[in-house]
Amino acid sequence: MTKTSNRIKVVVVDDSPFMRKILSDILNSDEHLQVIGDAKNGKEAIEVIKTLKPDVITLDVEMPIMNGIDALKIIMEINPIPVVMLSGLTYKGAESTMIALELGAIDFIQKPSSIFMVNADHLKKEIVEKVKNAHKAKVFYDHSITNKVDTTRRSIERQRNTRGNTSIKNIVAIGISTGGPRALQHIIPLIPKDFPGSFLIVQHMPPGFTRSLADRLNSISSVTVKEAEDAELLYPGCVYIAPGSHHLEVKTNDVNKLYIHLSEKQLVSGHRPSADVLFRSLANLKENRKNLIGVIMTGMGSDGTKGLIDLKQKTSAYIIAQKEESCVVYGMPKSAVKAGIVDEIVSLEKIMNVIVNRVGVS
Repeated sequence: MTKTSNRIKVVVVDDSPFMRKILSDILNSDEHLQVIGDAKNGKEAIEVIKTLKPDVITLDVEMPIMNGIDALKIIMEINPIPVVMLSGLTYKGAESTMIALELGAIDFIQKPSSIFMVNADHLKKEIVEKVKNAHKAKVFYDHSITNKVDTTRRSIERQRNTRGNTSIKNIVAIGISTGGPRALQHIIPLIPKDFPGSFLIVQHMPPGFTRSLADRLNSISSVTVKEAEDAELLYPGCVYIAPGSHHLEVKTNDVNKLYIHLSEKQLVSGHRPSADVLFRSLANLKENRKNLIGVIMTGMGSDGTKGLIDLKQKTSAYIIAQKEESCVVYGMPKSAVKAGIVDEIVSLEKIMNVIVNRVGVS
């Protein structure tokens, strides 16, 4: 048994006594974790955190007196520490979760839809793993992030893609996981409105949340950002995000147009959607595109590396990896770098510059 002093200290914040008890029992069942306190709303949580100084917090989104979003803002201001959000299954809950991730929360856990699912083994495993991973992650907090988003939204000059133009000269494929929503918020609004190509993104995320992520990115970008749909054609000036629980592949139809194929095939590299699946589909296109760019960004594990190896071997794709210092978790980029197939390692704020220069957009 790990000594108590060496265990990861956790504070559980939820307005439901039942959920606080269940979460505490699950976390305490792991020898590396210890719940040292709890709170029933955001205001109480701030005081408990000041006193107990935990290593990680689980924070419910919807609570009385002070909700999770307002509490998170204050926590990040006074003492930035790893936070894992607990989110409901509604669209409103997903939207609030996206805001929390932008504000600096490391990850989130879906609240079970029924009391019978609370003790499911897969949910217990997910809760324990996400809290442990959060403890290893870097906390990035920018107190001006909300203002930056609002300013970007106001200043954007809209030019949505022209549906008559399906000529794709460039494809940029991105694999990303933990820390992804915040990272994507920093780079997607920088895509020029006249970008001559399509972006395809695999963000590890459950169903429902990818739509909210797409909507938020769309509201602050000059190109169209949407959740991908099965069988839709690719258009330049569009960003397609793989729906949660669906693999995304790119295929060529009978008239040589590129289209999206979604499937619920088995997990690959432990994920669905999987970055490996996306990258391999591009590697296997009937005819190589003029310019393929693979990007691997912040995230736990190694999803994407095998697919990038195929992409590199079969095409002249240019591979970009996010630099360690700007990653919340340096797992996926690290794996690709170790495989020796990365052409350039750059920080978050420079990724879009490299892509744009590579494509040749003025």
